[in-house]
Amino acid sequence: MELRQLEHFVAVAEESHFTRAAELLQISQSGLSASIRALETELGTPLFVRSTRRVELTEAGRVLLAESHRTLASVAAAHDAVAAVRGVLRGTLSVGGEQCLGVVDVPAQLARFRSRHPGVEVRLRFGGSARLVELLAAGRLDVALVAVTGPAPRGVVMTPLAAEPLVVLCHPDHELAATSEVVLAGLEGFTFVGFQPDWGARVLADRAFAAAGLPHRVELEVNDVHTLLDLVGHNLGIAIVPAPVAAKKRHKLHVTALRGDIPEWRVAAAASENPSPAARALLAQLTHQHEVKPAQVGPAQVRSAQIGRAEPRPAAPPGPVPRPPQPVPG
Repeated sequence: MELRQLEHFVAVAEESHFTRAAELLQISQSGLSASIRALETELGTPLFVRSTRRVELTEAGRVLLAESHRTLASVAAAHDAVAAVRGVLRGTLSVGGEQCLGVVDVPAQLARFRSRHPGVEVRLRFGGSARLVELLAAGRLDVALVAVTGPAPRGVVMTPLAAEPLVVLCHPDHELAATSEVVLAGLEGFTFVGFQPDWGARVLADRAFAAAGLPHRVELEVNDVHTLLDLVGHNLGIAIVPAPVAAKKRHKLHVTALRGDIPEWRVAAAASENPSPAARALLAQLTHQHEVKPAQVGPAQVRSAQIGRAEPRPAAPPGPVPRPPQPVPG
């Protein structure tokens, strides 16, 4: 078995198409097919189920794909380590991140990293935290910036970066805007806007409701932060989000603190136990920039290093006055 055969196999598996994989690898389709056949012969089992339109992995192919990613990543790391000994940081750094972590300015961090290490090719992909950790464990990412939703898989190390509270976001005209804090049971019957099931905030919210024996049905499910904010902004539902997400619409939406046994939204940089030199350099840069602070949330304000401390409200004049909408502190 040769490394180039594994590279060919991975390309076909990811493209689900021999022609596209051949174009990506810049080899002939006949040469690619011959390479895959030789690999299947050596392993004594088919790796793909072929059809006229696409190819799909067999069970053996799925097992080999996971191992191929790890093997190719290890080989690349070995090359990079030798280069690092010579004082040159090079290679490819694959970074994953969940949208709007808030505590990490991903573009700024990557720009700083690239200016320091121009010989490293940086690749970036976004997704839900649970999925990104799976990709990291499979060797398909070098570093993942994620919300922690459970124990790290074997071989993965989580470096804490920040901790934030989960809050409820709603339209100023929503009935929840009349209160500064609420328990989970007080949210029953409301329409929820939420992220897809593998996003950090959704995993934590589902878990909290399940622990309380309460339903958490997300009627409006999205895969980006801005759409979620727009849906809440049109008063189509409420959302449970991390405080940094709430800060994005602090002048237009209302934030209500969550009370009770609510999991903390913790952000971490995930990497393998033996990261590449480039991954170590990025981790060092990230941890130098952040000091973990415990999440705190008060009755009428959200405190965090990223959102800032809310100014005290002036005392209300005597007599009943209309209650203005409460913005998220800026």
